[in-house]
Amino acid sequence: MSVTLILILVVVVALVVLITVNYFRMKNAKPVANSKQIKVLNNKNFKAATKRGVALVDFWAPWCAPCKIIAPVVNEIADTQNEFMVAKVNVDHNQQLAQKFKVRNIPTMLILKDGKEAGRIVGVKTKKAILKEVESVMAS
Repeated sequence: MSVTLILILVVVVALVVLITVNYFRMKNAKPVANSKQIKVLNNKNFKAATKRGVALVDFWAPWCAPCKIIAPVVNEIADTQNEFMVAKVNVDHNQQLAQKFKVRNIPTMLILKDGKEAGRIVGVKTKKAILKEVESVMAS
């Protein structure tokens, strides 16, 4: 066998191992909303829950790897503050809400003020960046 062929074989095996490990890690991941402070919103309770005050609403799906990455950050925000509501919406179960707010990528976090969208964060961000956006909305 040539050195090139051996190298290709090693790379392919390494990729298969990485993909397999990540698959089982994601499959066995902890629930996305495991903070007691996070409200789970749906098509029925969304309007009433967000009509007053400021809310950080995380639109997510169980199959979404970036959603699982950002979940501990959202949980920490919910557990360490009480000035605004932190909530989650499963887009697979609440497609009407995702369509209403034009959520095309997940995770997407909406910052609502008295029921109206006042800010939007798309993708994985740091706790500091998320809080900065929420504080900006609260100050306005």
